This record gives sequence, C-alpha cells and structure tokens, in this order.
Amino acid sequence: MSDRPAGPGLLGPADIRELAAALGVRPTKQLGQNFVIDANTVRRIVRTAEVRPDDVVVEIGPGLGSLTLALLEAADRVVAVEIDPVLARHLPATVEARMPERADRFALVHADAMTVAELPGPPPTALVANLPYNVSVPVLLHMLQTFPSIERTLVMVQSEVADRLAATPGGKVYGVPSVKAAWYADVKRAGAIGRNVFWPAPNVDSGLVSLVRREPPATTASREEVFAVVDAAFAQRRKTLRAALAGWAGSPAAAEEALTAAGVDPKARGEALDVDKFARIAENRPRG
Repeated sequence: MSDRPAGPGLLGPADIRELAAALGVRPTKQLGQNFVIDANTVRRIVRTAEVRPDDVVVEIGPGLGSLTLALLEAADRVVAVEIDPVLARHLPATVEARMPERADRFALVHADAMTVAELPGPPPTALVANLPYNVSVPVLLHMLQTFPSIERTLVMVQSEVADRLAATPGGKVYGVPSVKAAWYADVKRAGAIGRNVFWPAPNVDSGLVSLVRREPPATTASREEVFAVVDAAFAQRRKTLRAALAGWAGSPAAAEEALTAAGVDPKARGEALDVDKFARIAENRPRG
C-alpha cells in the first residue's frame, strides 16, 4: 500500500486523512469505526462480491466513502446507511466531488442499521459492507431478515467472527451466528484482509464472508421459534441438548421427547446440529 493516487474517483490514504481532518473526524471505538484507506482493497471487495451493473447495493457504515465509490463504479445504484451524523452529512458531497457522473445513482440514509426498515428506490439486490466490529452479526441478520430481495452479501468482519459465521456443524466455533446465518444463506469465507489497509489499524485481523441467499428450511415452525431453540441450545453449550433445552421445553423429559420426535439424540450437543435439525426440534416442541 502506498500514498500514490488511488485512481479516478477513488480515495487513497492521503485523501482519507485530508477528508477526516477537514470534517474533524476521528474514528471512534464506540461506533466500531475503522476506515479502509487502500483503493486496491475496495476494488478487491467489489470484485469478490461479484457486483453487477444492474445491482442495487446497500452498504452499511460507509464512513468517508472508500468502498462507496468503488461500488458506484460497478453497480447500478448504491444506498448507504450511516449512523454518524457528520459522516452522513458529508458523504453525498464526497460522491458529487469524486464521481459526479454517478451522483444521481447514490442515496444516503442517516439511520442506525440495526433498526432501518425501509430504503429509498428499488429493492436492494446485494449487501456489501465493512461492518462495524461491535455489531456486525446483529446488523447482518437484521438486514437479511428485513430485505429478502438481497440475493448476495459480502461483508468484511473481524476474522474470528468470519470464522463463526462460516462454520459448519461439529467445530468449536460453530454456534448461534453460524446457524442463524445458515437459515438465510449458503455461507463461506471469501478471503482475509490485512490490518494495514485500515485507519486506524485494528488490533485484530479481518475476513470476508460471502452469503448467497437460499430458501430457509421447509418447516412448519416460524423463524422465531427455530431461533429460540438455537439460542437455548447454545446458551449452555457444554450441556447435552436434553439439559440445555429443558427450560425451552418445560422440563428435561419434555426436551427429550421433542428431540426424539425430531430424530435427534438427546445426548447430542448443539454444535452437532445443522439448521434443518433445529427446525425439526422447533416443530416438535411440546404443546402444553
């Protein structure tokens, strides 16, 4: 990475620092902000996300606009959701200055991505974001639930979180994020990102996660009912499912009954089950 010009429209390290100084912005830990300052990295993210010319991309936490500008080069339209009032106010001006010919294809929503319920313009087809580390999983799950039109997602998160999201049954890091993400999509790791492409440089590594939307498991249970089983199963992950689901089912015996009916060994642990198995358990919850 160098301070050489980033190319037409895109922001390089010097541009980022200049913009931040002009706005009086210091990245805050509270908002989980780490700005990407390397043009090659944002190009790589857009390439890995397979952004198409007809895509409507939603971006969470655009910050000073590094990834936003690269997305605008490739997509039909970009909608950015930013919680920081100073950044939200200035980003449209950055887009207008750096990429005037695409400015009419950009929209800014000043909101908390954890609660955003609607977006301007056509429904989004893709989600591409450098997610704030402290809320990455809840934001991702909220967006997938709220906007079913999102077919493809590529997010940059803390490496450890990327491992959890993409984990498969049986591993130590397989847990609640793994199962809930799998409800919505086929999930896989899509690469690693070094620390030196951020300002400030985080003290953890980052990873890319790809999620391709698929139909949720065919089940008579609702998503909320299935997720309740998942939460209960991993709340005490060292316990057998018979014990861990006792509160959810009403008693250890009732949990065993539900598990047996679902074809799951009551002595198994949550980390052994895929999302379909959790759906089966939810279907067989004792009604009392």
